[in-house]
Amino acid sequence: MSKDTIGVTIQLIGGEYRFACSPSEQDNLLEAGRQLDERMRTVRDRSSKLLSLEAIAVMAAMNLSDELLRQQRQLAETDAVVNHYVQDITQKIDEVLNKFVPNEL
Repeated sequence: MSKDTIGVTIQLIGGEYRFACSPSEQDNLLEAGRQLDERMRTVRDRSSKLLSLEAIAVMAAMNLSDELLRQQRQLAETDAVVNHYVQDITQKIDEVLNKFVPNEL
């Protein structure tokens, strides 16, 4: 590790994993680890059969990826609606201003 990276230990279903990151990334990495551990435990606890740690990790990763994709789509849809409203409001403001401000400036 270089002097501008630190070691961070993440607990995932009882196992310890070491990562290197910058000090400014430490809190995010720890939070991501806590969330992943929680997701992995949920997968394990909801499964009707014994799963390997690898299978649990893959299922948790797929769930997180699906959630991320859904949020990205929703954000894109929301962004499109907001942009439409902004364009509509801008057009209305321009129309009002054109009534009161001479075009010969």
